Amino acid sequence: MANRLMSATSPYLLQHQDNPVDWWPWCPEAFEAARSRGVPVLLSVGYAACHWCHVMAHESFEDVGIAAQLNQGFVSVKVDREERPDVDAVYMEVTQAMTGSGGWPMTCFLTPDGDPFFCGTYFPRAQFSQLLTRVGEVWAQRRDDVEAQGRDIVRQLGEVSARPAPGGITPALLDAAAAGLAGGFDAERGGFGTAPKFPPSMVLEFLLRHSARTGEDVWADLVARTCERMARGGIYDQLAGGFARYSVDAQWVVPHFEKMLYDNAQLLRVYAHLWRMTGSSLARRVARETAGFLLRDLRTDEGGFASALDADAAGVEGSTYVWTPLQLRDVLGEADGPWAGGRFAVSREGTFEHGTSVLQRLAEPEDLPRYERVRARLKAARDERPQPTRDDKVVAAWNGLAIAALAEAGTLLDEPGWVSAATSCARLLRDVHIQRVSGGVRLLRVSRDGQAGPHAGVLEDYGDVAEGLLALHQVTGEAEWLELAGQLLETVMTRFADPAGGFYDTADDAEALLRRPQDPSDNAAPSGSSAAAGALLTYAALTGDGACREAAERALACAVPLIERHPRFAGWAAAVAEALLAGPAEVAVVARPDLVRLARLATAPGCVVVTSGPLAEGKADPGVYVCRGFVCERPARDEQEVRAQLGVRVG
Repeated sequence: MANRLMSATSPYLLQHQDNPVDWWPWCPEAFEAARSRGVPVLLSVGYAACHWCHVMAHESFEDVGIAAQLNQGFVSVKVDREERPDVDAVYMEVTQAMTGSGGWPMTCFLTPDGDPFFCGTYFPRAQFSQLLTRVGEVWAQRRDDVEAQGRDIVRQLGEVSARPAPGGITPALLDAAAAGLAGGFDAERGGFGTAPKFPPSMVLEFLLRHSARTGEDVWADLVARTCERMARGGIYDQLAGGFARYSVDAQWVVPHFEKMLYDNAQLLRVYAHLWRMTGSSLARRVARETAGFLLRDLRTDEGGFASALDADAAGVEGSTYVWTPLQLRDVLGEADGPWAGGRFAVSREGTFEHGTSVLQRLAEPEDLPRYERVRARLKAARDERPQPTRDDKVVAAWNGLAIAALAEAGTLLDEPGWVSAATSCARLLRDVHIQRVSGGVRLLRVSRDGQAGPHAGVLEDYGDVAEGLLALHQVTGEAEWLELAGQLLETVMTRFADPAGGFYDTADDAEALLRRPQDPSDNAAPSGSSAAAGALLTYAALTGDGACREAAERALACAVPLIERHPRFAGWAAAVAEALLAGPAEVAVVARPDLVRLARLATAPGCVVVTSGPLAEGKADPGVYVCRGFVCERPARDEQEVRAQLGVRVG
C-alpha cells in the first residue's frame, strides 16, 4: 500500500498516514484511479481538532477489517476541511440537503466523476461496515442508476443555489436585524438560542456598532451580558485564557474543548471593543488573557499562529482541563483546596464526566491576590498533565483575523508587544503565503514550518488578510501594509467577482468542482464575501478608492436577504453594513501626537484612524480631521471636540 499522505502539510492528513486504509489526498489522480478500477470514491472530510473525527479514525480507519473493505471496494480520499474549504463547502451543501444537518467527520460516497450519491457524518464502526457493504452491493448491481442519481443531485444543487435578488443597505434593515437578534436573546444566560451555544463574535461586533451608530445602549448591554457569562463559564479557560469552540449546554459550563484560532482572534477583538465602548474591567482582563493565550500557546516559531489545540489529550476529551475536589487539595493543600473549589465551582458531583468539573469564575474573588496565587499553582500543575495536540498549520485567513485583533487590541490596551507580534505574522504571510505573478499577487492558503502548501487561497483568505494588513497599517503607519492590502483586493475584484454582483469563494482559475462555491453566510468566521466587503470598505476609506467602495456595496447588497431572514448568520455582513451607513468616519491626526490615542478610542463603526498616507496628505493645520468620502470637517484641536465627533467613551 502506497503511503500517499506522508508528504502532506496538513497535521490532520498526517494523523492518518499510518492507517491501514489506502488513503489518497484530494487530487485528479484519485478519481482517475476510481475510474480505471470501476469503483466509487469514499470522501472523508475532517480537521485535526475534531473530536468525532478522532473517534471515527480509531474505530474504523485504524481497523484492518474496515480498511480491507475500503481498499477492496473504494478509492478513499482524505481531506482537511481547513486546507480545502472549497471542497468542504460543496459537499457539505449536499450533505445538509440529503440529511438535514451537517458536521464533521463528513462522509460522502461519490462517483468517479465526483458526483455525490450518499452522504452522512459520523458512523460507528458496525454501522459503517454495513454501509460499506450495502454501497458496494448497490454499486455493483445498479451502477448506472447510482451515477444517474449523482448527476441529478448535482443538477438539483445548481437549481437550489440560485440567489435571491439583492437589495439595499438601510437603517431600517439593520434596526430589524438587531430587533430579531434581541428576540432570540437568552436574557438569563446571555447569547442567542439554546444548546449548543457558540460564541457569537460577529453578531456581538454588529451589536456594538449598532449601539454606537444609533446611540442606543441596549444593544451594547446585550453584548456585555453575553461576554460576561461566557467569560465566567467553563467555555473560557480560567487558568490560561482563551475560549473553547462551543458550549454543549446553554449555560456556557461544559465546552467542546478544542480551541480554535479563528474564535480567539475574533473574541479578542470583541472584548477589546467592548472595553472601548464601556470601560468594562472584565472585558479588559479577558482581552489581555486571550491575547496571552494566542501568543503563548498558538504562536509558531515562524511568527504565525497555529490553527487549533485539540479537544483530546492522551485520547480523552477534556482531560487536561477538568478537576475534582481531591485534585485541588492534592495541589493546593487543605486550606486552599476547598477555598479554590468554591471559587472555581468544583463540586463533588461535578459538571463534566466521572465527577470532574470544568473551572468557572462565577463571581469576582473577594481576595484577588490569593486567587491569583492559587490560579498560578493550578496552571503549573495542569502543565504537567498530558497536553492537547496542536494543529500547527498556518491558515492565511485566520492569521489575518489574528493580525487585526492583535494590532487593534495592542494599541487600545497599550500593549506594543501585541502589535509587534501582528507585524511578525504579517511578514510571514508576505514572505511565505503571497506569490507575485504577472498581473498581481496571489495568496496560498496554508503553510507549515515556514513552507507554503500547494492550496490556493480562497476569498476569505484574501478578505481577512487584507483586513489584518489594513488594521496594522493604521496602527504602525507603515505604507507597505496598505499597498499589499490594495494588491490583494485588486485580485479579489479581478479574479473572484460575480458579474451578477458580489463574489465567488474561489478564483476564476481555481480547480473546477461540482459548482463554484458562493456562500454568503457568516458561520465560525466571516464569509469570504463579508470579509472582502469589510476590507474593501476600509481600503476605500483610507485611500478614496471609489471602485473599492462600490464593490463593497455590491457585496453587501447580496447579503441583504440573509441579514433580513437570518441575522445570526450574517453578523459580519451586518457589522460592515453599519460601517457603510456611518460613513465610515475617516480620521487623520495631523501633527498632534497627543491626540492619536484618543482618536483610536473612537466607537464610530468601522472608523479608520491614520497619521500619514493619502487621508492625511495636504492637511497643514495641526488637529484631528474627521472626514467622510474625503470631505473633512474643520480639525478638532482639543480632547472635548475629539470625544464629541468620534463617540469616545473611555480614556
